[in-house]
Amino acid sequence: MSFAVGALVKARGREWVVLPESDDDLLMLRPLGGTDEEVTGILPALEPVQHAAFDLPNPDRVGDFESCRLLYDAVRLGLRSSAGPFRSFGRIAVEPRAYQLVPLLMALRQDPVRLLVADDVGIGKTVEACLIAKEMLERGEVHRLAVLCPPHLAEQWQEELRDKFHIETELVLTSTAARLERGLPLGQTLFDAYPHTIVSMDFIKSEARRDEFVRSAPELVIVDEAHTCAFGVEGRGRHQRHELVKKLAAKPSQHLVLVSATPHSGKHDAFRSLLAFLDPSFASLPDDLSGPGNQEQRRRLAGHLVQRMRGDIRHFMKEQTPFPERDEAEKTYQLSPEYRRLFERVLRWARETAQDASGGERRQRVRWWSALALLRALASSPAAAQQTLTTRAGGQDEAETLEAIDDVAAAVVLDEDPDATGDAVDAVAGADVADEASESERRRLRELAREAEKLRGKPDAKLVTAVEVVRQLLKDGFSPILFCRFIPTADYVAEELRARLSREFKGLQVDAVTGLLAPEDREARVEALGKADRRVLVCTDCLSEGINLQERFDAVVHYDLSWNPTRHEQRAGRVDRYNQRAPRVRVLTYYGLDNQIDGIVLDVLLRKHKKIRDFLGVSVSVPVDSGQVMKAIYEGLLLRGRPEMPLLKGFEDLVESARHDVHVEWDRAADREKRSRTVFAQESLKPDEVAPELEAARAAVGGQEIVREFVPRAVARHGGAVARKGEAMRLHLGETPRALRDRLSAGDISDLDMAFDLPTPEGALYVTRTHPFVEGLAGFIVDTSLDPLLDGAGRRSGAIRTDAVKTRTTLLLLRLRHHLSARRKEGEQTLLAEECHVAAFEGAPAAANWLGDERARALLAAVPKANLDGAMASDLVRRVTEGFGHLAPHLEAIARGRAEAVREAHRRVRTAARLRGQAIDVTPMLPVDVLGVFVLMPAV
Repeated sequence: MSFAVGALVKARGREWVVLPESDDDLLMLRPLGGTDEEVTGILPALEPVQHAAFDLPNPDRVGDFESCRLLYDAVRLGLRSSAGPFRSFGRIAVEPRAYQLVPLLMALRQDPVRLLVADDVGIGKTVEACLIAKEMLERGEVHRLAVLCPPHLAEQWQEELRDKFHIETELVLTSTAARLERGLPLGQTLFDAYPHTIVSMDFIKSEARRDEFVRSAPELVIVDEAHTCAFGVEGRGRHQRHELVKKLAAKPSQHLVLVSATPHSGKHDAFRSLLAFLDPSFASLPDDLSGPGNQEQRRRLAGHLVQRMRGDIRHFMKEQTPFPERDEAEKTYQLSPEYRRLFERVLRWARETAQDASGGERRQRVRWWSALALLRALASSPAAAQQTLTTRAGGQDEAETLEAIDDVAAAVVLDEDPDATGDAVDAVAGADVADEASESERRRLRELAREAEKLRGKPDAKLVTAVEVVRQLLKDGFSPILFCRFIPTADYVAEELRARLSREFKGLQVDAVTGLLAPEDREARVEALGKADRRVLVCTDCLSEGINLQERFDAVVHYDLSWNPTRHEQRAGRVDRYNQRAPRVRVLTYYGLDNQIDGIVLDVLLRKHKKIRDFLGVSVSVPVDSGQVMKAIYEGLLLRGRPEMPLLKGFEDLVESARHDVHVEWDRAADREKRSRTVFAQESLKPDEVAPELEAARAAVGGQEIVREFVPRAVARHGGAVARKGEAMRLHLGETPRALRDRLSAGDISDLDMAFDLPTPEGALYVTRTHPFVEGLAGFIVDTSLDPLLDGAGRRSGAIRTDAVKTRTTLLLLRLRHHLSARRKEGEQTLLAEECHVAAFEGAPAAANWLGDERARALLAAVPKANLDGAMASDLVRRVTEGFGHLAPHLEAIARGRAEAVREAHRRVRTAARLRGQAIDVTPMLPVDVLGVFVLMPAV
């Protein structure tokens, strides 16, 4: 190729930078000061392309000192090809926290990448996985990406990758695949056509789709909720997921990042099958990795697994990561006499039904599940009970085998892991066992349904007490979420709360969100509810994960207890997570004192789970299926009990036996978790060794504090006005140049509310350094400043008087371009790196006394006493430009020194990440671009 990567060329009447994607026949060029959207391909055979040199500033076009700072900030905010070892930091809209570098460092030292990111709920596993993906894409190590996730999480992943990492993806779902495949050439898959995709695991796991995906899968695949792909867990869906990921992992060059907050379900075989995706030898790991004999095993596994709780990262590297304090409490209610009578009648019917052996084992199994469904529904609400009593037993009645009956019914009756089905199941099951029921039996069910309907409202002590709970939460300033088990319960509770509290609390809005809504409609309803002055959300477990709710809500009420302790933690994790605005969140466990169904769940599962979490700081999954535990207890209730027995009494021995067996295994699992904690928290990795690179990257490209200062200054400089609006900033753009508004895509918008911190005030636009508004504003300033025919707000030269200097001092604003050559085992890769640098010297160019970098940067903050008049300022600048020959050798030395510093920074990161087989050569592109010359004179 005639032009080196990073070289400055001239074509089409403007200057361009040569990009790494160029070859001899096609030059890929980015305009000097332009963005990636302006990258253009030029064929040298058809269009003339010449080497170019960057002109020195024109002394006759001087500005004031503010124009200097404006240009400096615009240039570094516009930089995208970071010179540091973390290539992605200049192209993301989030500032990674120090602890989030740990998975990235682990990934950088692997080839292929095989990593399990298992940090606790609310720490930021999605950001950590996205950061790995962005870095690998920017380094050119991969060119395509796929995220496999449950369908209800697909849009969240798409939003995260788009808004924070500027990676545009296509959603591959059951509802979109046909459209995406339409019109593709023969033999081309949609994964060939669309390089970055978010793929529904439920869609792609089928045998018809699986092999095609494995064959054409992108080089990097992220698997969210990876624990659902473990082998040894019941259910055909899990087996299909396991086979899919197993086939991917069998590809020698496949990069694979697994993400899960609960990687260990308590079943050792399942956990080992998950680890085997990382390394096949992990399939034979012992259950207990403690002791000196397993030191090598722990070391090998630690190279692929990172698992940290909040305490590990709250003060990581002296960087504060705030989480809210969680206030947990319990609230109880007692059944009303009317509700107790119905409970006893339903229990009597359930026992009779479950003990009826007529029709054979298959029919008895259907009746047993129907009875269990009714008891669960009645414990939830009269609305759920009424619908259950009038609904036929659906799919379980059509199932042909006992196993099929169990699979169908368990998905509805038991609280399976929502990831196992792609979404939480919140519909009620039926109690009507279809054709086998006699007319008298049907009349009995209809009579029970009418009794349930009469219990709505005042006779429902659970609801009445819950109204008081919500009233107090609202008075205390909280915005609560009530989690219910069934759709009818959620709709019923929302309707009652709305009727009973709306008059008392002005502006109160109460809405229900259930599985009847499509995922995008759920998010829209939550978004609309979040705009209300006072708000209460009633929902089912369809929202226990997926949509982050911490910006709008800060309290959780478990209206219905779950039989899955992990689900409880997922519910609380919707509000108790990083970026929660409130300093404290409230979590309330709500149960019936004389409803021993709740009592069993509390004693056997929930309180034990909380005790272990409080002790370890992280959840440990129940080592057996919690739904099966509860099923066993109910089986004793229905099949061993006597119809005349009072409600749920007499089963203490059965419950105690179940509690003891589960708790013994759970304690063993917690003990293993405690012993492994220090290994997989990755304390042996030392991100502090590369902390200078993190800080240098932030300083080089400009952090959020620079954006916060730059935007209002730049808008005001172009004739706009800026005013505070609460926690946001209102920009009045009506008087700014039309060309600027077009660049900002603002059009006829005159007012724009903007925020620079999370959480974002309602109605304000959250803006980071890579937001199109900031990119457009910075690019406009750079373009109009560098173009000699335009009168830009930023100027390349100027002079002031200031108390910051004692003698004439000159600031030089430099842009350094480096040619990076990365040598890997698969060949050499060429990259372009750019950085903004400030140099300063005292005196005349011929006798320059060069100042250190820190002093030079400090002079950017010099407070001007006065701007020198045009003639004097031009004369001072001209002395510098005419004497530039004396300065050039030192500037070249600066460029070489910075190139060596960049190389050393890469070396430190390679050392910290224990990278082998890689080397980086960094060559400065000369001559140095002098963007600005600014002279500081002592105040008179």
